[in-house]
Amino acid sequence: MFEGMTSIRAILRGIDAGVNDRRINKILYDKCKIKKISKDVGYLKAVSEKYGYNVIEATSGELEELTLGNSHGGLVALTEARTLPYLTDTSPISPNGFYVMIEGIEDPYNFGYSLRSLYAMGCSGVILTERNWMSAAGVVARSSAGASELFIMYKAAPTECVRIFKDKGYKILCADENTNNVLGECELKTPLLLIVGGEKRGISRSVIESADLLVKIDYARDFRASLSAASATTMFAYEIARQNDLKRL
Repeated sequence: MFEGMTSIRAILRGIDAGVNDRRINKILYDKCKIKKISKDVGYLKAVSEKYGYNVIEATSGELEELTLGNSHGGLVALTEARTLPYLTDTSPISPNGFYVMIEGIEDPYNFGYSLRSLYAMGCSGVILTERNWMSAAGVVARSSAGASELFIMYKAAPTECVRIFKDKGYKILCADENTNNVLGECELKTPLLLIVGGEKRGISRSVIESADLLVKIDYARDFRASLSAASATTMFAYEIARQNDLKRL
């Protein structure tokens, strides 16, 4: 279930770009809000035949029973699951890209916020572990402002992901506090695979041991807690984008 026009439009853009095979079954709109959302409803009806879904009138109460909150703005899409292919040696990977593997993030909102930053900063694609938050795709889409539906995504075991990217000539970068290398002082040129972990579980030891470079975020004061995964991901993504001028790639 996807709430709001931003999420729905992202699904359609992902389908058009060929990065997403999610199928929309139907879109419900709140008839009490039709004056406010008439343009969006008109657009969704106009392209409904192309994407193979029905647009159906609903009441506010019916939408409230389906949704998690009131952020849907009167529009809700009911969809099929998206296929997440496994990463293999033959998967189409950019020869000079910036990819990210996300491991161990504890909730779908933090995951979505991470994807939002990565997409904005020019990340080429995302690798997920078998256990991931795409089962809560609607929540992730909302928290990522639709970015989750626009990314190329693969699934892989962390060690296999590292092996495949190394074979393709990528440097493996891990965000880790047990190093003297500081973000902003290290060269982070593409092709690059960044691996980030959640605040609690972090990154697998086997992956850290196989990394080419460990880099930490140097705090401005004594602070023993970890940054949220989304905050750390944003800082790394910005620095990588800055060094590689990803806006021009």
